[in-house]
Amino acid sequence: MRLRIFTEPQQGASYETQLAVAKAAEDLGFDAFFRSDHFVKMGDVTGEPGPTDSWITLGALARETSRIRLGTLVTAATFRHPGPLAISVAQVDQMSGGRVDLGLGTGWFDQEHAAYGIPFPSLGERFERFEEQLEILAGLWGTPAGETYSFSGDHYTLTESPALPKPAQAGGPPIIIGGFGAKRTPRLAARFADEYNVPFHQVADTGEAFGRVRAACADAGRTKPLVYSAAQVVCCGRDEAEIKRRADAIGREVSELRDNGLAGTPGELVDKIGRFGELGAERIYLQVLDMHDLDHVELLAAEVLSKV
Repeated sequence: MRLRIFTEPQQGASYETQLAVAKAAEDLGFDAFFRSDHFVKMGDVTGEPGPTDSWITLGALARETSRIRLGTLVTAATFRHPGPLAISVAQVDQMSGGRVDLGLGTGWFDQEHAAYGIPFPSLGERFERFEEQLEILAGLWGTPAGETYSFSGDHYTLTESPALPKPAQAGGPPIIIGGFGAKRTPRLAARFADEYNVPFHQVADTGEAFGRVRAACADAGRTKPLVYSAAQVVCCGRDEAEIKRRADAIGREVSELRDNGLAGTPGELVDKIGRFGELGAERIYLQVLDMHDLDHVELLAAEVLSKV
């Protein structure tokens, strides 16, 4: 089981704060540093100093780290046209020496679209655009050097693109598709994903979602292996007082986090991670909401990472 640190910088984190967490994650032995791709805070926080662009941030972190993988969970297909997105991700992959994973989704938070003038079409259209983006990314990154790539869809048209730059990873960075949808998400994961992620669901529900994607892979005749993973809010402490202090800092109740996330003592976290592992999960994304609490990251490394 690999553990990845997953952050939400739109809640209030400068680049320097993200750098500190990323370097701690690398130094402490975690597999990856991931961040969300949002432009507006959620919940009762100030969100100051304001949002940071995910791919600009990851490009900088690519040069400040040397081992951990870097990625988004997840970039919204509504935020960027597929051609420029392919260029940005390929460049960061080059800058990191091939350490990038791309989590990509439909986009869902209408408030951030309104706040920054980003069109927010219907859910059906967002899925259509998402599918075309996935096909275009694969086409651009998979086009042999010296050849061009064209695409004609309902929402995007590319004409004789040079399909440059190429990522460092052959064929492009691994694609992560997440979500809990019953039909469209499993179909797209079976067709395009290298990893399928279930975010913020209980163990039993996660198992059901894994089952739907496995069935979609079978229906599609897919033989390429697919990585299964889960994302969970994390709140760990050596005793109840420390657990409660960390829950209070992120505005959550301990009992609710124990039910719906990874909360409790290190032993409790190890046990619950094991239950996800029994379902076939190979990676757990630990959503660290208080990015200023590096002692929390150190505890997770010493008492949880070391035991899974």
